[in-house]
Amino acid sequence: MKEIKVIPCLDIREGRVVKGIKFVNLRDARDPVEAAQAYCKQGADELVFLDIFATVQNRKTRLEWVKRVRAVTTVPFAVGGGIGSLEDMKALLDMGVDKVSINTAAVRNPELISQAVKTFGREHLVVAIDGKKNPVGNRLPRLEVVVRSGEEGTGLDIVAWAKKVESLGAAEILLTSKDADGTKAGYDLEMTGAVAEAVSIPVTASGGAGKLEHLYDAIAIAKASAVLCASVFHFGEITIPQAKQYLKSKGIPVRI
Repeated sequence: MKEIKVIPCLDIREGRVVKGIKFVNLRDARDPVEAAQAYCKQGADELVFLDIFATVQNRKTRLEWVKRVRAVTTVPFAVGGGIGSLEDMKALLDMGVDKVSINTAAVRNPELISQAVKTFGREHLVVAIDGKKNPVGNRLPRLEVVVRSGEEGTGLDIVAWAKKVESLGAAEILLTSKDADGTKAGYDLEMTGAVAEAVSIPVTASGGAGKLEHLYDAIAIAKASAVLCASVFHFGEITIPQAKQYLKSKGIPVRI
């Protein structure tokens, strides 16, 4: 097994880190610059910054917010939200962002994935996939891709979309379960496992972490290559060192 990454996520609204449940009922968590400094010091393997209302508000990523956080971040830094073109990506990469994450724009225009890979290199591109579960027997896919911060269903099967994303050249997938997001009831192991089994590129599990066991389950059961957490880190319920020591004690290779 390759070394597993532990990744904090900064969901940003109006320049502040926020966290909700199932993508709604957002509450203020902390200052993003202070959070980034703390997480880098604690040993985060990467840091993800998501301008969560950019796409819904039909605007670009707020570069001034990114710039403030980039200035204090000492680990690989990924940014998503409102990225819809090669020009948007270039603006972020020129600022020193290590990876750009596209979601809704990739569903709307899948060729943007291959264009980005060709232009910037696959190591600089993450494709984020948000998904939800539909009832069995529903005419929609059991695991469906949703876009625009989870507001809009697409009718796309999540596994089929993940395979297409890989075929277009994406180097990794950030997979978030809308149903599990913020619930602290555990990652969606069915969704994560289905995607991780279907592709050969790394899959980061996101949405639902509430206790240390959840991180282990995402890796050991669902075969995630990385675990992303927000609430438990922001509100001090789990620290990054605690997460890594726990995973190490369970035989999971992590960078301490």
